[in-house]
Amino acid sequence: MAITQKCQYALRAIYELALSQNEAPLKMGAIADAQNIPVRFLGNILGSLKGAGIVDSARGKDGGYFLARPASAITVGEVMRFIQGPLGPVECSRMDEDCLLYDDCVFRPLWDKARAALEAVYDGTTFQDLVNQSVNSCCRPDCRCGGRR
Repeated sequence: MAITQKCQYALRAIYELALSQNEAPLKMGAIADAQNIPVRFLGNILGSLKGAGIVDSARGKDGGYFLARPASAITVGEVMRFIQGPLGPVECSRMDEDCLLYDDCVFRPLWDKARAALEAVYDGTTFQDLVNQSVNSCCRPDCRCGGRR
């Protein structure tokens, strides 16, 4: 399964918001700079994520973007499905009864196992898990750099 650039940008933006979840909202430019995301793409992505209830925003001088739910309640799989659709190792792993080969496809059990493994990893990883992982590998215990040195 190839993860699109748009999906990677969305995941990195949410990760950046997760790093700051107990602080003031982040400006779009700060998210873009920290995660090397072009601002012109980030605006559309954040708008979509806001519509999905994953992020929210506040207007004004002290406004910006923040997570709509705790980072521990947002999984990588949820975001990936929202941005690029069902998870699966190959396009045809999303087959249904309309497929002519559905009942006789020798690969379907293999694709089903691979899809289940992908789902277990992506749905079993929250953004809080990623924050904890990055903080634990950071340069100093009190550092909030998220592993960026």
